[in-house]
Amino acid sequence: MRELDVVVIGAGQAGLSAAYHLRRAGLEPERDFVVLDHAPRPGGAWQFRWPSLTYGKVHGMHSLPGMELTGADDGRPSSEVIGAYFDAYERRFELRVHRPVEVKAVREGGSGGSEGEGGRLLVETSEDTYVTRALINATGTWDRPFWPHYPGQETFRGRQLHTADYPGPAEFAGQRVIVVGGGASGTQHLMEIAEVAAATYWVTRRPPVFREGPFGEEQGRAAVAMVEERVRLGLPPQSVVSVTGLPLTDAVRRAREEGVLDRLPMFERITPDGVTWADGRTVEADVILWATGFRAAVDHLAPLKLREPGGGIRVEDTRAVRDERVHLVGYGPSASTIGANRAGRAAARSLTRLLKQTGSGTRAAQGVPA
Repeated sequence: MRELDVVVIGAGQAGLSAAYHLRRAGLEPERDFVVLDHAPRPGGAWQFRWPSLTYGKVHGMHSLPGMELTGADDGRPSSEVIGAYFDAYERRFELRVHRPVEVKAVREGGSGGSEGEGGRLLVETSEDTYVTRALINATGTWDRPFWPHYPGQETFRGRQLHTADYPGPAEFAGQRVIVVGGGASGTQHLMEIAEVAAATYWVTRRPPVFREGPFGEEQGRAAVAMVEERVRLGLPPQSVVSVTGLPLTDAVRRAREEGVLDRLPMFERITPDGVTWADGRTVEADVILWATGFRAAVDHLAPLKLREPGGGIRVEDTRAVRDERVHLVGYGPSASTIGANRAGRAAARSLTRLLKQTGSGTRAAQGVPA
């Protein structure tokens, strides 16, 4: 078993930001910390995005710290653009990400102190077992698509898929498609599919809120604060995007004028041939696309018993309240690209101080500032 000061789980925006700031604090990759990633190649969750999501359609992509993303082709798939950028970033800062590595569990190591007070953590993976003083969890949400259950769902004779598996619009040509979900991905998929499908229907639990005008810093802070409050209370985090509303772009305006974004309330049950509402209305469909969001991928942390009665992990800044050795980045209020950058820096600084207090042998513990 390899003993380290920090293990970073995840090499998306938050994980790479954290690794960058650990290096700036004087910790060396492989000697003092490792970055583990389950994905087959660089790019975080971006590498799994559908091909029709070009870089020009991406909203609010912020560069990683220390290296700008410049000269990107707006017509190129975002998975390729951002994947290449993350790859170049890892090489430039010699972060040496281990992949593909599955983290199976994180549990108490039982040496070097009592639980939660300086003791080691064991990180059990498909590659090795690591003994670490601290952990930065940057696993995001992509691995946990949320599938709601409705009566009759198992009887549907058509195809059901989640937005995580969305292949692009071509596969839906000539079909009748129900898109469930009022978020940004749901509307993007719906507008693409409507161009080739025989019929489309948009179903959401709540009426969508379309946002007029630019989304300024003040609105952004308010949205983040709402998500942050849930995390402080130990509730499952709500996405920042879910509280900001849908931007009323030219494409969205056209879709509304053409009736593509005419929203239907949530159906009551699923039938073998489609869906039905309480008032007796029915719609026949070939496909149900669940654009119903994601949940935080933190099941591997279960042995540490970090969850609160409300179902979430209570976090202050980036630190898990129940265990100061564990920091969560890209979780809740830091689940945006700019939020992930800031969270990575905050976690690295906090853990540098913790390592110094607990007598780590790294340069950071010897007084190198974060």
